[in-house]
Amino acid sequence: MNKFLKVGAAALCVVFAAGCTDLKPLQAQIDDLKTQVSAVSAGVSKAQASADAAKAAADSAARAAQAAASAAQAAQSRADAAMAAAQANKECCDATNEKIDRMFKKSVQK
Repeated sequence: MNKFLKVGAAALCVVFAAGCTDLKPLQAQIDDLKTQVSAVSAGVSKAQASADAAKAAADSAARAAQAAASAAQAAQSRADAAMAAAQANKECCDATNEKIDRMFKKSVQK
């Protein structure tokens, strides 16, 4: 039992001696980690700002594309109307030319 008390007392001394170690290196490591965390946090903030700017640019581009699509659709409608008018004019012109040809043939036959 006496031997057990001596070993316990020696172990207790070792524990107290280990507890009294210098904490400055640990504090330096903690400070370094704080600096790294703040740098990472700043990087995340910059990345978020960049992502927000990219989203705004994409939204703007989507609106511009939608406006361009609407303008193209309106232009196509006008082109279709012009094509229909040109076709009607061609048909009218063909009918007029046919009438002139018939009149010419009648005058030649007389």
